[in-house]
Amino acid sequence: MVYITRIEHFNAAHKLFNPAWSREKNEAVFGKCANENWHGHNFELHVTIKGDPNPDTGFVFDVKKLSIIIKDHVTDKLDHKNLNMEVDFLKNQICSIENLVKGIWKQLTPHLPEAIQLHSLKLYETPRIYVEYYGE
Repeated sequence: MVYITRIEHFNAAHKLFNPAWSREKNEAVFGKCANENWHGHNFELHVTIKGDPNPDTGFVFDVKKLSIIIKDHVTDKLDHKNLNMEVDFLKNQICSIENLVKGIWKQLTPHLPEAIQLHSLKLYETPRIYVEYYGE
């Protein structure tokens, strides 16, 4: 089994807030991230797939094709968007990085060939904050 990772990038705005809570409670829990005027991040997405190399190409999967799948089903939907208001797969969820990475997983898996498995996603919100997800 060979693992290969493609790294993509997108920019997006969001705010963290729970609509069932008061403004004061949201600010107490989420701090500056509950800013009424939103805030943005330069996200970096690492998509790792796994499989056996094809004997004809030596590839697990053509990474140019993987980039197109990521662009069509993830980054085009997220780049320069307001995650709270413009992203259908985050509707009615708190727009945390944890919920975002799970939503990205659901966007990618139906579009990968059967021979390829999505192994993990690593999503950087800042250089010091990231999540990893294995589809669990």
